[in-house]
Amino acid sequence: MEHNERFEKGFANRKMVLGDTHVEKSWANADDFNRPMQQFVTEACWGDIWGDETLQFKTRSLLNLGMLTAMSQHHELAVHVRGALRNGVTKEEIRAVLMHAAIYCGVPLALAAFRVASDVMRAWEAEIAAS
Repeated sequence: MEHNERFEKGFANRKMVLGDTHVEKSWANADDFNRPMQQFVTEACWGDIWGDETLQFKTRSLLNLGMLTAMSQHHELAVHVRGALRNGVTKEEIRAVLMHAAIYCGVPLALAAFRVASDVMRAWEAEIAAS
């Protein structure tokens, strides 16, 4: 599959937020069936949307945490908690977003999001301590 300018911009943004290892692994694991989806997400989501400089990455991360909590998308929430930490979002800011989600989305969704976020933050802190 040919990589265009949108793809390259998206791939760079995706790496900046999610880390080289995660992004390289996702792309390497893509096969003939799901590679078009990986290309689409890289171009549209990470190239066009995350590439729009109107909102800073930190702001986009905070929005994603709230939206993914509302949709109960735990896998993506875990990915984006890590991305939020990489984007400079503090634990306190993550907590504030999840508390906000508890009021507007429901306590059960927020409790699940807190479990996901806590696991990610523990792993993140262990990686930092080990490096």
